[in-house]
Amino acid sequence: MSPVLPPEPSPSPEAADPGRRALLGQAGQALAALALPAGGLGLSMTGSAWAQAQAAHEKLLRLAFNAGETGFDPVQVSDLYSHTVCAHVFESLYGYDHLARPFKVKPRTAEGMPVAEDDFKTWTVRIRPGIFFAEDAAFGGKRRELTAADYAYSFKRYFDPRWKSPGYASLKEEGVLGLDALRDRALKDKTPFDYDAPVEGLRVLDRHVLQFRLAESRPRFLYTLGFFPGMAREVVERYGEELGAHPVGTGPFVLGRWRRSSLIELKRNPGFREMVYEAEPNADDAEGQAILAALKGKRLPIVDRVEISIIEETQPRWLAFLNGQLDLSAVPGEFIAQAVPNGVLAPNLAKRGMRMQRNIGSDVTMTMFNMEHPLVGGTTPEKVALRRAIGLGIDLKREIQIVRRGQAVPAQAGLAPNTYGYEQHLKTENSDFDPARAHALLDLYGYRRGSDGWRRQPNGQALTLEVATQSDAISRQFDELWKKNMDALGLKTAFRIGQWPEQLKAARAGNLMIWGLGSSASSPDGQDALERGFGPGAGGSNLARFKLDAFDEVFRKMGALPDGPERLALFREANRLLLAYMPYKFNVHRIATDLSQPWLTGYKRPTFWLDQWQHLDVDMALRAKAG
Repeated sequence: MSPVLPPEPSPSPEAADPGRRALLGQAGQALAALALPAGGLGLSMTGSAWAQAQAAHEKLLRLAFNAGETGFDPVQVSDLYSHTVCAHVFESLYGYDHLARPFKVKPRTAEGMPVAEDDFKTWTVRIRPGIFFAEDAAFGGKRRELTAADYAYSFKRYFDPRWKSPGYASLKEEGVLGLDALRDRALKDKTPFDYDAPVEGLRVLDRHVLQFRLAESRPRFLYTLGFFPGMAREVVERYGEELGAHPVGTGPFVLGRWRRSSLIELKRNPGFREMVYEAEPNADDAEGQAILAALKGKRLPIVDRVEISIIEETQPRWLAFLNGQLDLSAVPGEFIAQAVPNGVLAPNLAKRGMRMQRNIGSDVTMTMFNMEHPLVGGTTPEKVALRRAIGLGIDLKREIQIVRRGQAVPAQAGLAPNTYGYEQHLKTENSDFDPARAHALLDLYGYRRGSDGWRRQPNGQALTLEVATQSDAISRQFDELWKKNMDALGLKTAFRIGQWPEQLKAARAGNLMIWGLGSSASSPDGQDALERGFGPGAGGSNLARFKLDAFDEVFRKMGALPDGPERLALFREANRLLLAYMPYKFNVHRIATDLSQPWLTGYKRPTFWLDQWQHLDVDMALRAKAG
């Protein structure tokens, strides 16, 4: 399941996508020199707190998100921000090497790689003994070891109807024998999900050995084993509906203070097992080799505390970084020319010791159409024509040049760069800006102009596109461009403004007509991205609620095939169907230009994994010296 995020900015290193607000010339230069007190941004690191951290020799990592979180139960969340925090509190069986590129899967809580048998239908994993959950009242004062039963329980939670997990559809497709029947029984009998019932495809062979048996071959089930967390049943049963505020895992951090949509604090897990920094950068990766040389052997997590401030507006977030109040940031588009002229770090920033990285993100932004909405949904010719006309009327070149300041490339389909199935040189109609064709489609299918100049529905009723959006400055820029594009087609627009977490909740419930958002890759395989068109995933990853038997058949077939020409052909067919029916208009892949402060060591943008903060180091003395 690919986590979702706002569409507007290039993705920041800490999942806080800085937006764009047009501040030009001398005004922009003045902002760069402005000193802004931390309290004015909602940042919690006041002068006294700073002094206390120094006195305690505490290493503090300071980051920012550009939108609020929704909670910290990984089974229930689907947004990137919440998933990122969860990834540092909970642990999966497998993860990815922090420095290896393109990627390397490594054991996390597992003791070695899994054993795959029976043509990838049987997978057996041994859990490493001696791993313990963080202390919590749910354990009655006793240390609680992580076992195979915890992973079995955690996997079952995605199937429990009570939790309405957005990850259910993708895990169902893995075909764990007997597990969906258990869900169906709970739904049919209207009884609680029976976690104690034996399941043929999910067996605890002993305290530390877990086995999955699948209905079909799943060559990439290893990626699934790296997706779901180990959770303790006692914790879930103690906190119930409040579980999202009480995450308890085996990871390097525990949740400290939490002010919803304002501040998230993670603290070092005092019971975290003995782990030291290890990595396998490519031999020709000078930057990765230097990071390894600096950090190898240090105990994880290296920092004692992480503070994530929610700063929705671009200007204060960028100023916070320039004033040394954040340790890491992506460069907002309006400051690219000043901070990284011609792709080179500006001399004044280089003189301050800042470091730059630039990458194309493993993500895609899109415009979602609710396929169940009576105005824009459905698969009848006139509804398809309306969505395709809207797509042809979206000026991606102008979006990239004016709003994104050149920090993106047009998307030709819905797959993210750096994932299997993505074709770098593919060209499709998806990226075309062709108002003449858009007008022709609207005219042909009966969307005629009324006396007021606006187009009407084929039945003569009024037509207004209701677009969900947010109130921040960058969203307003996108809204202005959308309105200009749609006005040119004679399509009237009304904007529905709300907070991003609330818009996501409404989208999952099918209560939005149109919404712009982004999706970040969560594994090396592109099939995760195609789940947004998979019918059974409606309301989860499939926010458009698109349902097409032909697409679902292709999606299921590709899951059982090994990588190769036959599977790639299915990727192309899936892309063709999505582009033809257009439940989503895919917009851009964003380019991220990351800057890190001189006192931060170890940062290298993850390709698609979310945990990294335990691998970063902060030189508090150097930060204090910088003022």
